[in-house]
Amino acid sequence: MFTPDQIEAKLERILLKVERPGRYVGGELNSTIKDWDKAQTRVAFVFPDVYDIGVSNVGLKVLYDQVNQREDALAERAYSPWFDMEALMREHGIPLYALESKRPLACFDLIGFSLPYETLYTNALNILDLAGIPVRSAERDGSHPIIIAGGHSTTNPEPMHAFIDAFVIGEGEEVIHDIIDTMQEFKRKRKDERGEFFHLSSIDARDTLLRSLVNISGVYVPRFYETSYMEDGTVAVTEPVIAEAPKMVNKRIVAKLPPPPIKFIVPNIDVVHNRVSVEIMRGCTRGCRFCQAGMITRPVRERSIEEVVEAADAAIRSTGFEELALMSLSSSDYTYIKDLVDAISKRFEGRKLTVSLPSLRIESVSVDLMEKLKQHRSGGFTLAPEAASERMRRIINKFIPDEEILNTTREIYSRGWTTIKLYFMIGHPSETIEDVQAIADLCKKVIAEGRKVAGWKVKLNAGVSTFVPKPQTPFQWVSCDTRDNILEKQALLKRELMKDKNIKLSWTKPEDTLVEAWLSRGDRRMADVIYTAWEKGAKFDAWEEGRKYDTWMEAFNEHGLDPAFYTYRQRRTDEVFPWEHITAAVRKNFLFQDFRMSLEGQIRVDCRLNCFACGILPTFANLRRENPGEGWKCPEVKSPARKMEIELPLVGD
Repeated sequence: MFTPDQIEAKLERILLKVERPGRYVGGELNSTIKDWDKAQTRVAFVFPDVYDIGVSNVGLKVLYDQVNQREDALAERAYSPWFDMEALMREHGIPLYALESKRPLACFDLIGFSLPYETLYTNALNILDLAGIPVRSAERDGSHPIIIAGGHSTTNPEPMHAFIDAFVIGEGEEVIHDIIDTMQEFKRKRKDERGEFFHLSSIDARDTLLRSLVNISGVYVPRFYETSYMEDGTVAVTEPVIAEAPKMVNKRIVAKLPPPPIKFIVPNIDVVHNRVSVEIMRGCTRGCRFCQAGMITRPVRERSIEEVVEAADAAIRSTGFEELALMSLSSSDYTYIKDLVDAISKRFEGRKLTVSLPSLRIESVSVDLMEKLKQHRSGGFTLAPEAASERMRRIINKFIPDEEILNTTREIYSRGWTTIKLYFMIGHPSETIEDVQAIADLCKKVIAEGRKVAGWKVKLNAGVSTFVPKPQTPFQWVSCDTRDNILEKQALLKRELMKDKNIKLSWTKPEDTLVEAWLSRGDRRMADVIYTAWEKGAKFDAWEEGRKYDTWMEAFNEHGLDPAFYTYRQRRTDEVFPWEHITAAVRKNFLFQDFRMSLEGQIRVDCRLNCFACGILPTFANLRRENPGEGWKCPEVKSPARKMEIELPLVGD
């Protein structure tokens, strides 16, 4: 095992040969360096993408802060090296290391991967291999770290079941402490006669530790479950094979959001988001049917105005950042949003600071909010209609009349913004070519309105991604759009919009959409496909430089699987999903009811106005009783909502 000094010496010989050496040196302001020998548990948190993206990840910042607050543990960080650095590391035999101590990842007790999106999977395998850790969980013994993973994509953990020892389903602030405590208790029970910690040295010891982790709420250990399949290739059942493992793994939530981190790491190089991010609330009550985050992060919990303002001020003072992002899935829905904006404006008046409010609703109040921040506003204004025809917006449960969109964009341009960004999706269920034409028509109308009030200097950026039906959403039953359809729709938009030099159009390649769809909707058999694709060179799947669509197709062929089975196939109403044994506490019956409503163009109002009995309240009733207060934003169930429930013959509901 390499020592930190040996790794430092090797790095000195190669760093000047890579594109951005600052990605690999550490030593950033506010990074935490603790005494290695005094820590009972050493944790390495890994974001499996380049440093430039990973260092800004809020989830990893929160967990890093949580663990380093403990006196008996330490947390360090690692990211995926870019192609040039990886090649040199392999050539010189340098294992992947943590930035703080320069110790190899293999030295840590626990490695935690953040997997917010599926195209990071091959990078996760590559990191394990580069660290000298067996890629497959079954091949590790007690000398290797325990490998855990969490993030939104792990609401369907099955495609990665062969590589991760334990998944954290849901929120990590409390469960990470439970995991560390369980590991420390396990060590205490295995001390040798000298009173020193007994290092795990066998597969049996590792298996015993993982059995202990099974007992933690929100932790899923895939080796203790087996999946059987129907003759048509769909899942018959996934069930536990040991008594300790629960039949259904329910997500973990925190009843009261802990204080946000305030000592953000300040990168030594320019990165994607050099800013302070303060989460003002978690969860969303809008019920957009395509939105996995909105479904799996329920219920809504809010921070107080005072806590947000104080955390923002402290973080800006500790970092020197000149940008503040007030984070949530729907900022306009924060109960005291106007008061918060007033408080932020007052606290930072006269200071050089840009303040952004992501995820604003399309309405005049959003413009009013940003106008209050005019001293601190950025150059563009972002709105996400997602669909351009009123019919499609009813289907996806994001209904906004066309006139309201035009009125809002007109106000934005008239108040001095010169650029508006509009985000759309194509490939929604039941979408027609006319619905796609509506995107082009709406963009033309928006920029025309802008020119009426602000002249020809106005610009419009239209981002058009392609919809992927995600697990744990009402659209989990639908198929993906075909590659030919996607290309036809994109060609229409290019013809219609790229004639205007002030309209910038961006889109997602169909191949990228299909890779995401396989990985997000896959079952356990996808693990072999992922492994083979990685062996053949797939990594950085979300990057142009890493795109290897043909490699993925070869991997499917090698294992006798048809990729269309995971993409283009409409799911049966009674189908058992690969993620059936994992629940975000939103009932499958509720999701199917919502899916049926989408077929009829019916919308649901905001959950804050009327509870539709999705399942969240009864699941977390005890937590709510133990933590009363204004932070929870989920109303009691009203009788009309109960009458709307329908009983469906859904297996596993």
